[in-house]
Amino acid sequence: MTVAFPSVCLVLGLLTRACLAAEPWTPNFDLYVQGQYVFERNCIVCHGPRGDGRGEMADKVEPRPRSFREGMFKFRSTPFGKLPTDDDLRHTIRHGLSGTAMGMFVQLPDSDVTAVIEYVKSFSRRWRKAENYAEPLQLPAPPDWLGDSQERAAHAARGRTIFQATCSACHGTNADGQGPAVPTLKDIWNFPAKPSDLRQPHPRCGDRPEDLYRVLATGLNGTPMVSFEAPLSSEQRWDIIAWILTLRLR
Repeated sequence: MTVAFPSVCLVLGLLTRACLAAEPWTPNFDLYVQGQYVFERNCIVCHGPRGDGRGEMADKVEPRPRSFREGMFKFRSTPFGKLPTDDDLRHTIRHGLSGTAMGMFVQLPDSDVTAVIEYVKSFSRRWRKAENYAEPLQLPAPPDWLGDSQERAAHAARGRTIFQATCSACHGTNADGQGPAVPTLKDIWNFPAKPSDLRQPHPRCGDRPEDLYRVLATGLNGTPMVSFEAPLSSEQRWDIIAWILTLRLR
């Protein structure tokens, strides 16, 4: 494959603009060049040469590849609307996203993963603005009662009531992703946003109770799935999770 490396003027221009704006992310020349090479060998076929999610395979996979140009990432440890950490991006690259064309890039050296993260940041100006950054949320450990079947059943009963009032419009009364609002749901890229079937194991966010809690707390940027950090208490979120766990198809 022939790789078109960026011109020195282009990269220096990026560096100059970032420095003048005194913004948090300042491109690293060496990482940028290495990251472009890694991107074009591994990512361009889906995410496209402009990072807009319009690569050669984009129309052939469902869901469509992520566009990086808006700087919106679903899977993060940071608050709703904020950029992910490098570790968040590294986790997605290494572990992939089940149910999508995003596979696990376990063969890439750590240096290549670090470099491609640097290159991905060049697609969106959101990385250069301090207001888009935040520390990861400090999430609580699962409560002890999750390990007690009798207590868990009581919490699940309360969780079902909360779920019906809060989540069923999108996820459906049976948490099967077939709520009445589904036909109207779109993401910020104007594609249909299909709610997850929460009965299924191994959702893209992770399958552990703490993974489900993280999604309730952080939301999924760019989608109708907002954060429930404010509307619901921590106990209410764990109650919902307890109910979801009773529905899992085996």
